[in-house]
Amino acid sequence: MSASREKQNRQAAAGQTDPKTAREAQQRREEKRSNLLYGLIAAAVLIALIVSFVWRSDFIPKMTTAATIDGEKYTVSEVNYFYQTAYRNFVNQYSYFTSYMGLNTNATLRSQAINETAASMLGIELPEVDASAADDPDRDPLMPLGMTWHDYFLDEALENMTVIQAALKAADAEGFQYPASVQAQYDDNMTGLKSAAAASGVSVSQYLKANYGAGLTEKVYGEQLMRVLRYSAYADAYQNSLSYSDSELEDAYSANPNAYDHVSYETVSFSGAAESTTDAEGNTVEPTEEESTAALNAANEKANAVLTGFHDGKNLEDLADEYEGTYNKTESGSYSEGSPVSEWLYNHGQKDGDAAVVTDGTNLYAVVFHERFRDENPTIDIRHILVPLGAATLTTEDEGYDEEQAQLKADAHAKAEALLAQWQSGEATEESFADLAMKESTDGSKYDGGLYTEVYQGQMVTEFNDWCFDAARQSGDTGVVDTQYGSHVMYFSAENMQRWQSQAASTLRNEAYTAWEGDLVASVTVQRDDSGLKLIG
Repeated sequence: MSASREKQNRQAAAGQTDPKTAREAQQRREEKRSNLLYGLIAAAVLIALIVSFVWRSDFIPKMTTAATIDGEKYTVSEVNYFYQTAYRNFVNQYSYFTSYMGLNTNATLRSQAINETAASMLGIELPEVDASAADDPDRDPLMPLGMTWHDYFLDEALENMTVIQAALKAADAEGFQYPASVQAQYDDNMTGLKSAAAASGVSVSQYLKANYGAGLTEKVYGEQLMRVLRYSAYADAYQNSLSYSDSELEDAYSANPNAYDHVSYETVSFSGAAESTTDAEGNTVEPTEEESTAALNAANEKANAVLTGFHDGKNLEDLADEYEGTYNKTESGSYSEGSPVSEWLYNHGQKDGDAAVVTDGTNLYAVVFHERFRDENPTIDIRHILVPLGAATLTTEDEGYDEEQAQLKADAHAKAEALLAQWQSGEATEESFADLAMKESTDGSKYDGGLYTEVYQGQMVTEFNDWCFDAARQSGDTGVVDTQYGSHVMYFSAENMQRWQSQAASTLRNEAYTAWEGDLVASVTVQRDDSGLKLIG
């Protein structure tokens, strides 16, 4: 698990579940109970009711072991906490691609096999499927062969649990002191849990069951949440302790300059795909091979005509209009492995003004190279306190909407100014600003005292960015900046390393984190208990 993916997982583990996922989880459990009760013969009805009562009472998931990690037993409900957070994290991350990846969020995960597309995107290798297994008389014919989405999320859950347990054991051994932000984040999350349950019109217990399965009480939830937050603090402390010399950063750059360099260039693109047609009955008719070849040749002729015109001294944007192509100018492009245009720009020693026609599938590009460079602008460290806009009561269609929005913005700005004045009337140090951010900010950075490090030009929303990168900006500068998210009380901490150095350092930190994580779990043993695992999900 990469450092970035790991951090996403632990951030998601500290969050709440949206109502749609909760309803789907509840429906699956209701269907399971219904099948249990009504699928049995009449003579077994009493036993079925007893089993259903025990399941509803949470006794089985609270007491049944699902996995043992280095001798420490985890119940069904505890594993379910990590299973469900792994699932929700995935859906949030790939929300626009779930159908493309073959994941139906309205169907049970056990019934869905992972396809090759999903495996490629996730970087996992699917096990070979034994076709003869389909003839096994004990196999449920409704269950797919091969790796299912349930298998994937269960593996994710157990992997995360293994890393967390090993890390917390190491933290205890070295006497690691957890920062106050751990308790603050825990308190905020537990408050958020109660608010989410109240908003849904259910008790905390009912809300947790709907999200994580039977057996996950508020106590169990709180215990696992605290483990996640402590691990997050320990992992962050490890990564924050890593620093690299200029020579180490140069070595990282030299090993893969494409990853850090940027290019400026222009393109005029043409589609060489033949259009489909419609017959008299309204059916789509795909183009013939001859039509496809003709369309590709026509696009190629236009791209070469643009190239000729450029060499004759004509303006590329004007040529795009003349030949009905799409013009694009990129000032700071990044390398994209496998892209024919990117490969041409990066891997052929181009000089300013070099040009070529590049083919990418059915698209043709007239490309003009201008410059290759690494970003040597400094990054900056900044602290802020976010004061969000208040809740609106009107929609864009309502009369008075603009006036209400203006008032909400004015109110947020006034509160931000008041917070800045409050800080100025005290010690007015960076440390006291961080303390105020922890208490008052609504941004996730509050747990780090409102700190963002190694921020680069263009990373933040425009108004925020412009204040940070003002040429006259000095350490200790403060102010209030209004953005679409509300008003920000700003504190400029310092300039940091150059952008390319920040990228190289990030690469080295990720590599170090991966090795650190591997060392933590190298000798850890994980035992799966099928009697408990069958209740997961």
